[in-house]
Amino acid sequence: MTILVINNKGQYNHRIGRSLKYLNIPSELVSNELTIEEIKEKNPIGMILGGGPSLEESGNSLNYLNKLDIPILGICLGHQLIAKSFGGTVSTSSTESYAQIEINVLEENKLFKGLFPSMQVWTSHKDEVKSLPDEFKILASSPICKIEAMKHKTKDIYGIQFHPEVHHTPKGGSIFKNFYDICNYDKK
Repeated sequence: MTILVINNKGQYNHRIGRSLKYLNIPSELVSNELTIEEIKEKNPIGMILGGGPSLEESGNSLNYLNKLDIPILGICLGHQLIAKSFGGTVSTSSTESYAQIEINVLEENKLFKGLFPSMQVWTSHKDEVKSLPDEFKILASSPICKIEAMKHKTKDIYGIQFHPEVHHTPKGGSIFKNFYDICNYDKK
């Protein structure tokens, strides 16, 4: 009953694991070089794709995402990897920044349960999702980024540009708790 945290070589990947531990959410930090077979052998209830330096430097194409039947949450680079693997586009942000901003949650849904209509987040905008994959919809936006969060229309696959694992996102723990509830929904 563990969530796999895919380490995409970003500075915050270990913080994701620690945040989950503080929330009593079982997790395991693993390499982004695991194959789909190795992931399936671990039998996770969900997967979090951590952040990293860039698409090119992450060393992970994640071409197996559409073959997994578990909830997935992508954070920052993980969000971008999801978009790219499903046909969206990612490029350098016109407002390259690292700052606390307010995002607008467009609808209350399973991931943003209790967080509608807005929340303060710590966001990283070096690269960002520029166009949404066809199967996805926008969940949140901000004045500096149209696609702060997205969701697959029929699967529990989510991407967020911001970092819920840092204290600059005061309600970040709620994102992790909500994702854990999503992972456990089918198990009940």
